[in-house]
Amino acid sequence: MGAVDYQGLAEKSIQGVILSREEMLGVLTAPADDLQHLLQAALYVREHFCGRKVHLHMLVNARSGLCPEDCHYCSQSAVSKAPISKYSLLPRARLLEGAYRAKAARAVRYCIVTSGRAPSNRDVDALAAIVREIRERVEINICVCLGLMTEEQARRLRDAGVERVNHNLNTSRRFYPSICTTHTYDDRVRTVENVRRAGLSTCCGGIIGMGERDEDVMDLALSLRALDVASIPVNFLHPIPGTPLEGRRDLTPERCLKALCLFRFVNPTKEIRVAGGREFNLGDRQPLALYPANSLFVNGYLTTPGQAAADTHRMIEAHGFVIDDVVPPLP
Repeated sequence: MGAVDYQGLAEKSIQGVILSREEMLGVLTAPADDLQHLLQAALYVREHFCGRKVHLHMLVNARSGLCPEDCHYCSQSAVSKAPISKYSLLPRARLLEGAYRAKAARAVRYCIVTSGRAPSNRDVDALAAIVREIRERVEINICVCLGLMTEEQARRLRDAGVERVNHNLNTSRRFYPSICTTHTYDDRVRTVENVRRAGLSTCCGGIIGMGERDEDVMDLALSLRALDVASIPVNFLHPIPGTPLEGRRDLTPERCLKALCLFRFVNPTKEIRVAGGREFNLGDRQPLALYPANSLFVNGYLTTPGQAAADTHRMIEAHGFVIDDVVPPLP
């Protein structure tokens, strides 16, 4: 393959043209000397649709461990031996406190996550009551990530004030059976479709670095475009001791940045979020992730720590980007 015209790819992306597989592969395999040119092209697309604004999100692990699924990357799965805290749904006061902390961190979204295959109706009722109280007291939008979900459950959560539901595809259809066998890729697609039919905003992304091929990363980016999801969290594997993927060390900062650029080119108008594994895999090159991405998590993840909000604020502002903490209206 000859030299890649990254600016040309950016122009195609802005025009809504889907890049060819050869062009996408050129992004993922860009030579080291081309990385700055690639990042500048991704920034061009990002600025066209999102300016230099950055949205912040904050997670709470509302129920930890106790999960019957065998997702190989997850410290909370049934096959994990990681020494994590295990507990049932946090009490209302703790979740309300987390919402106040998210607001203080300038987050526009508070993401309530529970481990498990799927929420029970009792879970949905409990979370709906908590969300109603948060919405009354804190000016912040609520995203939930609860596993496989029916349309009826999603509607009940929407009626309570939930704005968005996260449910990741995680990887390509081809590679999915290599990372999970207790539910299918189609189960995940069905949940995303149920969320959309319920009138909620969709959040759906994946994890890079689990042993997938370039073709799988490309397929994931294209699948997310086909699903027309609003927000795409791009996670980078943080191999946790005690999980089946604890020995994986496939990623470099350059690989992570190239993947983010690809997701921006393929999904130019969407919120692209640098999610789990940002600090572990990017290190001091984290600011460069803001060239393609316009969203970050603050104050850590589910079972791994992360950059504190104040440090994240300084990083964003020191590199010419602006925190947008205006809470979007409900859809």
